[in-house]
Amino acid sequence: MNDKHSRRQFAKVAAVTAAALTFKPFYILHAKPKADGEIIGHGTHRYRVHQGWGNLDASKFPINNCHEMVEDSKGRLIMVGDEVKNNILIYDRSGKLLDSWGHDFPGGHGLTLWNANGEEFLFVCDPNIGKVFKTDLKGKILLTIEHPSKVGAYKETDAFKPTETAIGPDGTIYIADGYGSQWILRYTPKGEFIDKFGGPGDGDSQFSTAHGIAIDSRDKANPTLLITSRAHNAFKRFTLDGKYLSTIFLPGAFVCRPVFDGDTLYSGVCWSRLRYLNQTPDSGFVTILDKNNKVISNPGGTKPEYTNGKLQLMVQDKPIFMHCHDVCIDQDKNIYVCQWNAKKTYPVKLERV
Repeated sequence: MNDKHSRRQFAKVAAVTAAALTFKPFYILHAKPKADGEIIGHGTHRYRVHQGWGNLDASKFPINNCHEMVEDSKGRLIMVGDEVKNNILIYDRSGKLLDSWGHDFPGGHGLTLWNANGEEFLFVCDPNIGKVFKTDLKGKILLTIEHPSKVGAYKETDAFKPTETAIGPDGTIYIADGYGSQWILRYTPKGEFIDKFGGPGDGDSQFSTAHGIAIDSRDKANPTLLITSRAHNAFKRFTLDGKYLSTIFLPGAFVCRPVFDGDTLYSGVCWSRLRYLNQTPDSGFVTILDKNNKVISNPGGTKPEYTNGKLQLMVQDKPIFMHCHDVCIDQDKNIYVCQWNAKKTYPVKLERV
């Protein structure tokens, strides 16, 4: 065989081999991600990943972004998203769809459950249309809070893009204007404006993306507000009437809303600081803090480390999550993760191990 013929034969074999390596059978293209079944987290808070837990028929129950999830007194897991074919999806803990409703929230974002002496209500924030809705668990709208200019709290030109609510022990409604003007607004249970505090800035009592808010009742005699300042990588604590108390600094973690389960504090991390320590796309994880507000586990993130009492930079460790937007903790201490901008991913379950 001459050299020219040998080169032609070699080229043919190389081309066929390259094609074989490039081609992936259907079953490989659609195989479950390798992270499925993996154990993540640290210390006493470790979890098995179930990435397909919440998957549904997207032609019947489509989603764009899974924004938030809460668990009602019956153990039903209620998720809000921004797909108006079904803003609300209600699951049982096995991942079975129980119900769906909601066509009026094009930016469906914040979801808060309020148990008022045994009667449960939802508060839905829609930053796209600048409104907050109180509904029953079937979706009937009972109260609508609109642009604060209507009650003299804002100028008409001020942005109002509410991202989250919290309900105080006395029924006071707190609204975090996290994508708008960075104020925390207080309303009576009937929706009457009381006052506002916070605002944009880098001061201790100010916010940079006041994305989430929750009532911290771990000290039952002295409940406080814990409010996200996401671009500051922090939660900020206030009295129930809006006086600044302290900051929990979480370096590297662009946290979403604080979620309490017993004495433990959980949060989805939407981004972490990877490349050049900037906010990096597709870099989310979950962070977990104990009753002393010390980080004890970062499922999907680096192990928390403290040096001389100071928390060190936390970043994504494994590319399991893209942008963790919220977490929900069930009665068995499993975590359900809702993701934003994650290729229309349904909620992911982290099974406590």
